[in-house]
Amino acid sequence: MNDQFSPPEEFSLKAARAIDRADPLAGMRASFFVPPAPDGSESLYFCGNSLGLQPRAVRDLIQEELDDWARLGVYGHTRARRPWMPYHENFTELAAGLVGAKPVEVVQMNTLTVNLHLMMVSFYRPTPERPAILIEKPAFPSDRHAAESQVRFHGFDPERDLIEIGPREGEASIRDEDLLELIRREGHRINLVLLPGVQYYSGQVFDMATITEAAHAEGCRVGFDLAHAAGNIPLELHDWGVDFAAWCSYKYLNAGPGAVAGCFVHERHAEDESLPRFAGWWGHDKNTRFQMGPEFHPMAGAEGWQLSNPPILSMTPLLASLRIFDEVGMASLRSKSLRLSATLLHWLDERLGDAVEVITPRAEKARGCQLSLRLRQGDGRRIFQALEQRGVVADWREPDVIRIAPVPLYNRFEDLFHFVDRLETAVHIKGTSQ
Repeated sequence: MNDQFSPPEEFSLKAARAIDRADPLAGMRASFFVPPAPDGSESLYFCGNSLGLQPRAVRDLIQEELDDWARLGVYGHTRARRPWMPYHENFTELAAGLVGAKPVEVVQMNTLTVNLHLMMVSFYRPTPERPAILIEKPAFPSDRHAAESQVRFHGFDPERDLIEIGPREGEASIRDEDLLELIRREGHRINLVLLPGVQYYSGQVFDMATITEAAHAEGCRVGFDLAHAAGNIPLELHDWGVDFAAWCSYKYLNAGPGAVAGCFVHERHAEDESLPRFAGWWGHDKNTRFQMGPEFHPMAGAEGWQLSNPPILSMTPLLASLRIFDEVGMASLRSKSLRLSATLLHWLDERLGDAVEVITPRAEKARGCQLSLRLRQGDGRRIFQALEQRGVVADWREPDVIRIAPVPLYNRFEDLFHFVDRLETAVHIKGTSQ
């Protein structure tokens, strides 16, 4: 995947710029707005794992929708340049390509945790014999809240029926063998395996294909939270046989704060009307929706889980971003991402190995864009604040991790040089006021 790439031995701006000149994706940076640093220069933006940058095309696309609203009023539902009534269909092919799905398996709707709850209504069907949900530890709080509340809602006890798997003592990542052994041991009790594609804290990439196969062998349903995976790593949800997945669109997918989320439901469930679900009229068969009948007949596939008509103005930015992903392709983005992270790992080891621990797995298959850094002397908060003052936009996660996400669409190797240089300076400045 990384085309036999070797990180530059020389730690220099010259070496970084040489790689940038040879980078076939270097020009994509111009498609985004890069926020300014305190000194007026472009910031070193490494926070795409929290909020992606704004594509320059967004403003024109939103203006088109505003103009159509002003020009057409209610007729925009059928006569706008991109008619509003079927607006979510603008994303179907693009999203399917992004996550390795068939068009019938994907839909853009709601927000991430809402979609996880809607999916659990259908795919978490606990019984006294099989009541449990398996999640990772530490899970992103919203995921844990959702899973715990679902267990309680069905009358079971999270103390017993919310099973958590974490890293071994003294380790930062969950071992594949530990996870698979737990699934084999507890599979008879596990109703749903609900894990992330990429773990938010450590940056660990999970082997979703193997997890799905192992869980299905034990009779469990499998869902993934792809908040940190969609747009970050290649996905093959259909081929892996995942039952469902959900993802947000404001991180690597650059659709803006609170952007509409995405949802995947495997094709084998596409026409299963026996699945319980919370229904809304936009999930109803679109051929009879406006006959306004009282009975609910879901559309086939993921569309059948929609509740309400699409929020046009908040969906539009995603169109600008997904067009870029479609143009570039996940294979090219993954290749550059691995080169970026390999270079950053190499330079951190060389310049700051005694001061900084990278807790993200180093194996290519187990890491995405994000590297999670822990300061060995325990002064990570001070270092993080010093970096902010020097124009580095990163991400702090309690209790002790700085998350750095070099995103291949807009980060350069030059950015990595400046980051390591500023980190090295910050590490060696004592006190708390710098």
